Amino acid sequence: MVDVIFDPIKTLVVHEVAGIQIDDLMRERITPGVTLPLFWCSGVVFSVAQAPPSEELIKDYMKGKVHWLEVHYADMKEYKPVLELNDENYGNKIKIRVIDTSFSQTHKDFVSWLNKNIRKK
Repeated sequence: MVDVIFDPIKTLVVHEVAGIQIDDLMRERITPGVTLPLFWCSGVVFSVAQAPPSEELIKDYMKGKVHWLEVHYADMKEYKPVLELNDENYGNKIKIRVIDTSFSQTHKDFVSWLNKNIRKK
């Protein structure tokens, strides 16, 4: 029988955090040919930029330390699975998927930290 070991993230290092307008948050998820999803947890919708894998980052990851280079966020009290962006530059409505990550302990802890340290200031 195989032993299964759950070894969750122990440390999340966030290098940059910026609150932005929700329309701008949606615009940054639009790339040629595809739209990238946003995350939602505990009243906050956000995107995460991660660095490309490197030997050092992989070593950190294996020790339970994750780096988020940049997080952009906006308030969104209620979860919605799809947001629509009406923008004159695109000529029609663009739909952006939103993934409910409220089950993720890492995301819950991040939003809690965000509320205590960034949003309440």
